[in-house]
Amino acid sequence: MRAALVTGGSSGIGLAIARALGHDGYALTVSARRPDKLEEAVKGLADEGLDVQGVPANMAKEEEITALAAAHRERFGRLDVLVNNAGVGIGGAISDHETKKLDMQLDVNLRAVYLMKRECVPMLKEAAAEHKKALIVNVASIAGKFGQPWLAAYSATKAGVIGLTQAAHGELAGDGVQITAFCPAFVATPMTDWVEGVPKEEMIQPEDIAEAVRFLLRTSPACMVPEMQFVRPGDKL
Repeated sequence: MRAALVTGGSSGIGLAIARALGHDGYALTVSARRPDKLEEAVKGLADEGLDVQGVPANMAKEEEITALAAAHRERFGRLDVLVNNAGVGIGGAISDHETKKLDMQLDVNLRAVYLMKRECVPMLKEAAAEHKKALIVNVASIAGKFGQPWLAAYSATKAGVIGLTQAAHGELAGDGVQITAFCPAFVATPMTDWVEGVPKEEMIQPEDIAEAVRFLLRTSPACMVPEMQFVRPGDKL
């Protein structure tokens, strides 16, 4: 048995990745901030016959991140795939942005990715020693590659995730832990409900991102993919 942990897994990209991994035989820990929404998602996965547990966690709180990693180890005893997907985006001009909104995005989008990785590295190294490969996926954003006006804090945190991914690659690649930063444009999830003029069916689909995780798991230990961009037709490159 292999096992995966997915944060921000109650909907959208995280849920699509969890479902794909579960159907590929991975035992799952799925986490999200809202217990009611998480319980509904986990029930849906379990009804599909998947081995899954839900662990609510606020990714802005270090003690809950630590408890999440511990709960996964207690239930499954191993970790082959870590997906850092939890994130928050708050729009607005820099001149009007409240400090608490900046801090929330720094905490959830960047600090939590660092802490989650720190807590899970020992398990990932153990899995890589066994199979010569474990995987971390850090869900960043195309905004981390091309900073977006009125999303300055979000863009900065996602650029930080890309930098963190590059640094962690240097530390962990020799142990067989592969790390990839995902940089998608608009994905049809609740996070893009605010977008006007782009119908959901014309956005990147969560299942597209899930298929990218499957691709990474099929590559050889000698093939590392540090970053993947996902854009729509007509998006500027």
